[in-house]
Amino acid sequence: MDMDLYHYFTIGWKTVVLYLVILVIFRFMGKREIGKLSVLDLVIFIMIGELAAVAIENHKEPIAHTIEPMVILLGIQVGFALISLKVPKFRQLIDGTPSIIIRKGKIDEKAMKKQRYNFDDLLMQLRQKDINNIADVEYAILETSGELSVIKKDNKKKQKKTFTLPLIIDGEISQENLANQNVSEIWLRRELRKRGYKDLQQISFCSFQDGEFFIDLKDEKE
Repeated sequence: MDMDLYHYFTIGWKTVVLYLVILVIFRFMGKREIGKLSVLDLVIFIMIGELAAVAIENHKEPIAHTIEPMVILLGIQVGFALISLKVPKFRQLIDGTPSIIIRKGKIDEKAMKKQRYNFDDLLMQLRQKDINNIADVEYAILETSGELSVIKKDNKKKQKKTFTLPLIIDGEISQENLANQNVSEIWLRRELRKRGYKDLQQISFCSFQDGEFFIDLKDEKE
């Protein structure tokens, strides 16, 4: 076979194989929008893409040498994802936590500085959501993906708008969100006991919004 033809043939079949491998890997990594990728997901995606590009360019290298590190990266991502489901602090370490940039119509400059987020960023993302007047915003939350979630003021009803802040996730109390709600851990435990919830470890999710609790227990083992 002509060397040039062999070269093109090798590039072609490697491209097809690596495409299918990456497709399977991304399928195992779970469904998530590109704009909502965590830092860990983004790093894994970039590394897998680089591995594929190098393997296609270097057609003399066995394809197994590329697939092996891809599988290892998949194992890392899935392993970290499983750990983050069980350990909230690990999840916060990997993904971070949302930051409230505008709270009750007031801009939190400390939160912006902590996230290295400037007013140009804020105004740009507000414009992208068709909000031209910052005075119309009741809450603006910078999500861990970098996306800005916005809750507008309801001037017609003159009613304050709120959003869900989890007080308990997987049995762990969020001290930060307790402070955001201006309530204490003692108050939370007392209110939960009144409702028959004595063991916080059995609570999968708990929030307090508009004067009402939402409590979801962990799925019972069969």
